[in-house]
Amino acid sequence: MSTPEALFRNAIDLNRFSNSVARRIINAYNDIIIDSVNQLRAIDELAAPVKAARLRGILAELKGSLATWAGDATELTAAELQGIAQLQSEFVADQLARALPAGTRTAVNTVEISPQFAQSVVTTDPTQLNVVALSDDLLAAVQGAPTTFSLTAAQGATITLPNGEVVQKAFRGIAVDQAERFSQVVRQGLLTGEPTPEIARRLIGSLQFGESTRNVRQLIAAGGQATAVADNQVLALVRTSVNQVANTASQQVYEANQDITKRYRYVATLDTRTSSICRALDGREFEYGKGPLPPQHFNCRSTTVPVIDPDILPPSETATRASASGQVPINESYGQWLAKKQQGETDADLLRRQAQALGARKVPYFRLLSEKYGPNAAIAKLVRDDGSELTLDQLRARYGKS
Repeated sequence: MSTPEALFRNAIDLNRFSNSVARRIINAYNDIIIDSVNQLRAIDELAAPVKAARLRGILAELKGSLATWAGDATELTAAELQGIAQLQSEFVADQLARALPAGTRTAVNTVEISPQFAQSVVTTDPTQLNVVALSDDLLAAVQGAPTTFSLTAAQGATITLPNGEVVQKAFRGIAVDQAERFSQVVRQGLLTGEPTPEIARRLIGSLQFGESTRNVRQLIAAGGQATAVADNQVLALVRTSVNQVANTASQQVYEANQDITKRYRYVATLDTRTSSICRALDGREFEYGKGPLPPQHFNCRSTTVPVIDPDILPPSETATRASASGQVPINESYGQWLAKKQQGETDADLLRRQAQALGARKVPYFRLLSEKYGPNAAIAKLVRDDGSELTLDQLRARYGKS
């Protein structure tokens, strides 16, 4: 099929959107830590009994502030996810209509987003509920009844992070863990006689209150023991949640239009940071409701696109998709992209790119398997069924030394 290039640009923009949301949550968290560090600096000259009491007060205040932050972060995430679910469903319906030849049909079925959908995603633990994932609307459509397709709170309740947690619990966990981490660093420093400025530097690095010029990656890099880990976790949580909700909204639109699309294609990002499981899934097609969906892991950047029935829209010979090395044919899989030189690349460039993606010691096996089975099968053979990569010993046992 000729998938609109806008769908691939959309995946990139969603990643940028998640960076923006994460930055707001990270800034709020970092300011709480920096405020506590500033209070810590102020007790340096106090007498021992007073200093100990003041320190206990600072730590108690920090714990309470982080608990409030966790609640605020949950509400902000829910609001942003609700908005992105609505926008994504509208965008995908529009793109689906644009992809169809003129006169093919008069309208594309749209999806109504329940006002409680995103709140349910971030707060409802599906293990505590008896949730039926198939909505009444979709069931009615299957049975041929008139319907308005919707994305319900019940469906939102089935969505969890890759580790099975919900967003609310994850933010609470960060708050509790980081309050304890802060306390440990401070107490250890004071017990060993470490100067307060050094303790402060270890806690927050070079961060300042009210950071406004650094991007999210720069904030993480500039931080210390009390910020860097938490900031990375927040970024992963937000990015993964945005990916989940956007793909769920897209899939619901596709499923609402099964008279023109009955399958979807899994699309991974073509660069050297793509995970092993997404490399293996890239380009594969599945029936709706019967295949894997992104995110397959935290920080997953993959997406899905509809496969429009070929009798409605014949496959395109000229459509392209984005990659780290420029535009490539739309049907070029991750394995094919990794196996061949891109425009302007030398043999050394190709080897370096393969090593960045797979690890230098696995490149010979990938090349050997590509020659024997083809690059798509080669990528699949480097990954176990559970999505994890094979070790070198396992590769040697299966395929011998190359």
